Amino acid sequence: MGRVVDVTLIILLPIFPPYPATPITQLPTIRLLHTVKLNLHNRLLMDSSPPSSSPSSSTSMDRVNFRTQVLSRHLHHHPQTTDLLLPAPCLNYSPPELSNPPPNFDTKSLRKLLDGTSVEEIDYIFNLMIQSTLFCPRERGGKVFIAPDFNQSMEQQREMTVKRIEYLRDRGVFEGWFDKKGPEGDLWRFALAESVSVYDHSLGIKLGVHFFLWGGAIRFMGTKRHHDKWYKPTETYEVKGCFAMTELGHGSNVRGIETITRYDASTGEFIINTPCESAQKYWIGGAGNHATHTVVFSQLEINGVNEGVHAFIAQIRDENGNICPNVRIADCGHKIGLNGVDNGRIWFDNLRIPRENLLNSVADVSPDGQYLTEIKDPDQRFAAFLAPLTSGRVTIAASSMNTTKIGLAIAIRYSLSRRAFSIKPNEPEVLLLDYPSHQRRLLPLLAKTYALSFASNYLKMIYVNRTPQTIKTVHVVSSALKAVLTWHCMRTLQECREACGGQGIKTENHVGHLKSEYDVQLTFEGDNNVLMQQISKALLAEFLAAKKRNKPIRGLGLEHLNKPAPIIPTQLTSSTLRTTQFQTDIFCLRERDLLQRFVAEVSQLQAQGESKEHIFTVTYQTAEDLGRAFSDRLILQTYLDVEATVPAGSLKSVLGLMRSMYTTIVMEEDASFLRYGYLSTNNAAVVRKEVLNLCSELRPHALSLVSSLGIPDAFLAPIAFNWVEANAWSSI
Repeated sequence: MGRVVDVTLIILLPIFPPYPATPITQLPTIRLLHTVKLNLHNRLLMDSSPPSSSPSSSTSMDRVNFRTQVLSRHLHHHPQTTDLLLPAPCLNYSPPELSNPPPNFDTKSLRKLLDGTSVEEIDYIFNLMIQSTLFCPRERGGKVFIAPDFNQSMEQQREMTVKRIEYLRDRGVFEGWFDKKGPEGDLWRFALAESVSVYDHSLGIKLGVHFFLWGGAIRFMGTKRHHDKWYKPTETYEVKGCFAMTELGHGSNVRGIETITRYDASTGEFIINTPCESAQKYWIGGAGNHATHTVVFSQLEINGVNEGVHAFIAQIRDENGNICPNVRIADCGHKIGLNGVDNGRIWFDNLRIPRENLLNSVADVSPDGQYLTEIKDPDQRFAAFLAPLTSGRVTIAASSMNTTKIGLAIAIRYSLSRRAFSIKPNEPEVLLLDYPSHQRRLLPLLAKTYALSFASNYLKMIYVNRTPQTIKTVHVVSSALKAVLTWHCMRTLQECREACGGQGIKTENHVGHLKSEYDVQLTFEGDNNVLMQQISKALLAEFLAAKKRNKPIRGLGLEHLNKPAPIIPTQLTSSTLRTTQFQTDIFCLRERDLLQRFVAEVSQLQAQGESKEHIFTVTYQTAEDLGRAFSDRLILQTYLDVEATVPAGSLKSVLGLMRSMYTTIVMEEDASFLRYGYLSTNNAAVVRKEVLNLCSELRPHALSLVSSLGIPDAFLAPIAFNWVEANAWSSI
């Protein structure tokens, strides 16, 4: 009832006339208090107790007097004081290094397992970018960070990307791009591409289009006449190349592109034409503003016969940046990310180019118009034609891991200094990473990132050491890892964004913005779901070929199929889950079972007379499960190979913990382990509990593992360090 009185006062006070010079005790309000006092005598005010020590001495009037005194004090004027708010201690930033144990393993050795022999090249590029104002250095919280200015317009971001390329060129970064031969040269090129992508995905893509796609097409699809003419101007960036493969109507289905090229023997020229709107070249990086030349993928028609897709060099702008005759170019417009890349659309209106501009490593056309090739089978010719372009998937897989490392380094460092809530009264708030739920969010992703990074290195090694006999392996492995690694990247960035709370929304803290910058990875160079199905088709072909030969299966790591099926214990324990034997067994069991299921599904549909195309359309679910099983088993094997090179000691122990975390989290998160019975429900519960155990054991190593990722502080974010000072008033 006391609350009713208070509300009544609030309602009644405004009707009183103002008395600016009258003491508050003489206001009509006091007359109201007298009325309230009388009314309260007859009301129930059991919620207000008088200041009497003896309940028996309390009377109704005592309670009324007490309540009236309280109301009177509320209405009396209090002299202004200066000590109404007493000073209280504020939150302070404490570096994680002060509260976390020092590494019990050599962090440099662990980083070398990640970056191999390229550590010096990577650090050199990092330092070049840190030194230049072109890379937008900003001081926050006593540290300097570099990152693109995403507040700039799309046009400004594009111009800055070009200026940064020219800065790196002027410092000799690209010298010898085509001269460095062998695996060492390829690894050097990969290191450069990965390093610039750590700063900005737009910069990495712009360079990748020019050097790996345009330059790679010249290198692998062309011959000496093309190398002599185009290598040097490409290296000096005098020629700015792009790669016109995808069209409005066809992306993944390269064979279906509609651009047409015919040969005119009377002039010795090819004529490139865009016959319809769906044939316009679309999403062509570099075409929007800067590219002077492009590699055009087109159907080649000779004497009325379509010889399939071939590649041609075409000039689209002159040295002054003017669009060439018979070429039309339009911008693709603003994107959710990558606005530092000028994606464009290209139409060819019967553009004539010299006969020598056909990239002729696989097939050629004679001056009199005869089609010449040693590979008569169109399927084999198409495969040989596109095989060298696998480097695109290799760089995507590697760059996705670097982006993942950035997100995890920021989120984990933040969680090692940011506190929230107290477990007990008057105790300090708890570090985010000391909550088991926060460990469960981030530490499995950290362990998985290490496993996937080792797999990425394996992919690079089989690519740089490729032979004609291993091309199929490179294709399958690159398809698998491009899909799994980019999926992992996007999932990790989302979890890191959420783990950073509101700070994860700020662009300067990177994590949230990186999601939109890297989202395109999931679909370019092959949609990930399509890649999973391609893997399964390749595994099916290998299995059926071995069965037809009646010989053991070889290649793609499928040799385990020649052995008896592994037997999984009926009751799992923590120690069993951590053994390499069990981990290998259950991953191999899953892969072989899914392959057999896929073979059975396909065979049954074939027996029913279904077409091959229809069969692969309706069996996609099993195909995708099999693709993931192949990928996970491959990643585990590459991890074990790396682990085997490390001598016994603290580093090997930590690697063992992360391997167990990787395998356990895969078992927990992939429904196929329960769906197909590789784990019983009881064993699945044991697996789930083991994830939490591993999290608690990895927690003391979190800072050391993040430091070993090799990402310089300048490429991280303010919240990874002194986030209090970075947000202080003085920093605005």
